[in-house]
Amino acid sequence: MLHIKIIDPDGSISTLEAPADCGIGKSRQNEIRLANWRIAQDHARLMTTPSGIMIQCLGAYGGVSVNGERIDVHAGPLHRHDLIGIGPYRLQVAPLVSDSEPVAATRSARSASSAHNGAATSEQNSPTETGTTLMPAGALVLHATANPAQRELEFEWRRRLHAELLQTMDLRRHDVSAMSDQQLRHDTDALIRQIMVSRDADIPSELDRDLLRQQVLNEAIGLGPLEDLLADDQVSEIMVNRYDEIYVERAGRLHRHPLVFTGERAVLGVIERIVAPLGRRIDESSPMVDARLKDGSRVNAIIAPLALKGATLTIRKFARRKLTADDLARAGSISAAMAEFLRICVVGRKNIVVSGGTGSGKTTLLNILSNFIPDHERVITVEDAAELKLHHAHLISLEARPANVEGKGAVTIRDLVRNTLRMRPDRIVVGECRGAEALDMLQAMNTGHEGSLTTLHANTPRDGLARLETMVLMAGMDLPLQAIREQISSAVDIIVQQTRFACGTRMVTSITEITGMESGKILLQELFRFASQGVDSKAGKVRGYFTGCDLVPTFYDELRAAGITPDLSIFKPDVTLASAPRDMA
Repeated sequence: MLHIKIIDPDGSISTLEAPADCGIGKSRQNEIRLANWRIAQDHARLMTTPSGIMIQCLGAYGGVSVNGERIDVHAGPLHRHDLIGIGPYRLQVAPLVSDSEPVAATRSARSASSAHNGAATSEQNSPTETGTTLMPAGALVLHATANPAQRELEFEWRRRLHAELLQTMDLRRHDVSAMSDQQLRHDTDALIRQIMVSRDADIPSELDRDLLRQQVLNEAIGLGPLEDLLADDQVSEIMVNRYDEIYVERAGRLHRHPLVFTGERAVLGVIERIVAPLGRRIDESSPMVDARLKDGSRVNAIIAPLALKGATLTIRKFARRKLTADDLARAGSISAAMAEFLRICVVGRKNIVVSGGTGSGKTTLLNILSNFIPDHERVITVEDAAELKLHHAHLISLEARPANVEGKGAVTIRDLVRNTLRMRPDRIVVGECRGAEALDMLQAMNTGHEGSLTTLHANTPRDGLARLETMVLMAGMDLPLQAIREQISSAVDIIVQQTRFACGTRMVTSITEITGMESGKILLQELFRFASQGVDSKAGKVRGYFTGCDLVPTFYDELRAAGITPDLSIFKPDVTLASAPRDMA
C-alpha cells in the first residue's frame, strides 16, 4: 500500500491510502480520483517496483511533472519529499511501511535510456561466453532511476563485476552444467560477494551494493529484468515487444513497465536460456518457438527476420499454488452450483470440452477439472508445451516435439493422441485441440475412453462445435459433414464456455449440454449461464449473476444409476448477484 498526500489547488491537504499499483485521473476506475478540467480520465499511474515507486504519464495533454520538471513517460524511484504535479494538484507519495527510501534522482525512462545507448551498443559488440549456462554480459535491466552520469556509472560497474565473475569461475574450473540451479545460484552469489569485498574501495559509495550484487546475479544466471516480474504474483503475463518496451498484465489490464533491457542481444540471451534446457532452438532458420518455464509458465518467442521491431517474448504465468474450484467460486469466476456440477460430470466420466478465447483462462480451468479425476485412475496428458499440473499418483505426461535442424523428428499432438490409445488410459487430457488431433480425440471419446477433457478456441459453445468440425476436416479424411456431426454429438457431453471480458475479468459464462442431433443439426441445451448486467461504473468490472436454466441434464438418470445423485435445486434459476470477480488466470 502507498501513503498519498494530496495538496489541493486551494492549499488544503488530504491523505489517503492506495494500492501499490494504482491509477490517477477523473475516471471512477482510478484509485486516486482528481476532479478538475485539467485532469484526464486516465492521467497517470503509480507503480511499485523492486527499485522503488515509479510514476508513469499516460499521455494526458497536461502531462506530469516531478519537482517542477515535466517527465516524458516514466520517472522514479520517487523520494518521500518529491512533489508530483498533476494539473493544479500536487502529490507526495511514500510506502505505507518503509525502512528506507531510494536515493537516486528522478529522471524519465526515455532520457536514461537514450543517455545509455552508447554503452549498450559497445556492450553488444563484446564477445559472448560459450560452453556454460551463463548469460551474456549486458543482459540486464535499465532502471528509470538516475541521471545519465549515475546510470553510466552503474552500467560500467555491472559490466566490470560480470566480466570478473566469468573470469573467476573459469579460473576455478567450475562445471556449471553439473550443478543444480540452487547450487549454481548459491555459489555464484558467494563469488559475487567475494569480488565486491575485494573491490569495495573502488566501487563508488553512491551505488547500492545489495542492488548491484542482485543485478549482477540476475544477469549471470537469471532472466535479467524478468526475474522480478516472475516473482510478482500480481503479474499474470509478461510481454517484451522489443528490448526497450516491456508490458505486463495486472488484474486483467495492460501496463507499460518502467524497466527495459540494455539491448537486443540481452533479450536473445534470455530466450536462449529458456529454450535450451528443453532441447528446443531458435535461430534464423527457426525463428519461432513455444516453450515453458520450470513453474509451468507458457513461453512464446519470435525473433528477426519475422519480428520487425526485434526479438519478442511473451510469458503467461500460472499461479504458484494449486487452484481449486472453491478459489474460482470465491473470486466470483464461477458459482458454487456450477463448480459442483462440473465435479459431478468429471467423476461421472462425462467428456468435457472447455471453450474460450485467447487468455480467457481455459488451461487454468482444465487443470482444476483434471484434478477432480479420482486418484486411482490412470491419467495421460498430451500437450504442445507441458503446462498442466495434475496431482495424481498414476499420471503420464506427454509433450509434442518440433522438428530438428534437418526438418525431421517432429512428433505432433495427433501422433501422441494416437499413441495414448495403446497405453491403457482411463482418462485422456489434451491440453488444446488445434488441428487434426481433434478427430483422434473424438474417436477416443467414442471408443471407451469416457471422461476425457480438452480445450479449444471459440467464442460461444455453438462456435466451438463449428471449430471442431473444421479441425476434423483438417485430418484429410474427406468425411461427410453428417458423419462428423454424429461423431461430435455422440462423443462430447458438456461444453464449458470461458470468457474474458473487456475489463479483464475471466468467468465461466455458460455450461451447455449436447443432447443429440435432429435434422442434421447438433442440439444444445444450456444448463447454467452468467447473466450480465453491464459494467459497474464504480469498480469498472462486469456485474451480473450466475443462474441455472431450469433444465436437468439428459444423463441425470445415468448419474443416479452410477450412485451419483446431484441436487436438482442447483439447476433452478438463481438471481443472487455475483460479486465483482477478481482475476484468477
